[in-house]
Amino acid sequence: MTKFSMKNLFSGSLRFKQTTVRIYSLVLFALVISFVLFEGTKSPVVLTANGEEQHLFTHANTVAELLEEKDIDITEFDKVSPSLNTEITRGMVVNWEQARVVNISVDGEQTSVWTTESKVKDILEEANITVTEHDNISVALDENLVDNNNIDIQKAFEVTLVDGLEERKVWSTSTTVANFLKQQDIKLNELDRVENDLESVISPKEKITIVRVEKVTDVVEETVAFAVETKSDSSLLKGQEKVVTQGEEGIVSRTYEVTKENGKEVAKVLKTEEVVKKPTTKVVSVGTKVVTANVSRNNAPETSSKEFYVTATAYTPYCNGCSGTSASGINLRANSDLKLIAVDPNVIPLGTKVWVEGYGYAIAGDTGGSIKGNKIDVLFQTKGEAYKWGRKKVLIKILD
Repeated sequence: MTKFSMKNLFSGSLRFKQTTVRIYSLVLFALVISFVLFEGTKSPVVLTANGEEQHLFTHANTVAELLEEKDIDITEFDKVSPSLNTEITRGMVVNWEQARVVNISVDGEQTSVWTTESKVKDILEEANITVTEHDNISVALDENLVDNNNIDIQKAFEVTLVDGLEERKVWSTSTTVANFLKQQDIKLNELDRVENDLESVISPKEKITIVRVEKVTDVVEETVAFAVETKSDSSLLKGQEKVVTQGEEGIVSRTYEVTKENGKEVAKVLKTEEVVKKPTTKVVSVGTKVVTANVSRNNAPETSSKEFYVTATAYTPYCNGCSGTSASGINLRANSDLKLIAVDPNVIPLGTKVWVEGYGYAIAGDTGGSIKGNKIDVLFQTKGEAYKWGRKKVLIKILD
């Protein structure tokens, strides 16, 4: 090969290489320009996904395309702002909150809600569940539900609490009687009792009854009745009585243990007894003397120590309700000649010998319910004699 041919071959190869370099340079330049133009046409946006902020550049036309571009799957319960069909603009802020399922139990009844809220109060509001200050909630209303997707609610209801003599309405949830008393800060003393079973579960409108029990010592002085002793006295007319010794009640000190429930005494037990003063026995003399009436019809009066006028009526031993025996023990039916009058013992003592104008000598040996004051009743054996006597004012003399 000639020197000229060699020179031509080398020259052609060099031109080829230069051309190839130029082509590659042009392609690279075009790619760089295209990349710059591509990146330069992206819109800057801020994406906040579940609270995490990202600064992005995107060619997406809508919010939906942006989220799809970031491989974010949207559900109907998620919260996206602005809406999915909103066009992307430079500097736009897009918020996406992913919804989760929260399980809510209300008195054992389960329900679920999809929500993007985190505060318990907002979650319950979204689920249309209303609670009161008396309800028992597993998580406080102002707390955020972070690591737990369960909320347990026990609805409160009214029950009646009777504590001793005090009765009031209180709120409670389904709990045992023992826990309820603890919640209400009820203190039970040693003797107090609860009428309800402490382990039973409270139901709406139930009545919880506490009986307050106390035992107290009561010392009282009480009277002791005196005994009555009777003695026969032949110097007194039969039926008459005379107090020889006045009776006097004794005094005894008794100590009782008194049990009270709600302030009312329900039991009283005698513990000790001490005699403070012994009773004095009352001694009574009872007359046994039977008087025999003087049947003399001599109208000449003996010496009189006292005389006055009385109203005199008559009666027989056979009247209705009559026993036939006088108040002084005389048998009124045994002697047809018996002369006897019924008197007021406060005016004429029983056993007194008297002289009655128109009747003669007699003895005061009987009494009567209607014989009061200056009034006497003279005895006749027949109704005819009594009717004949009638009612009259006569002179009576008390004989010595």
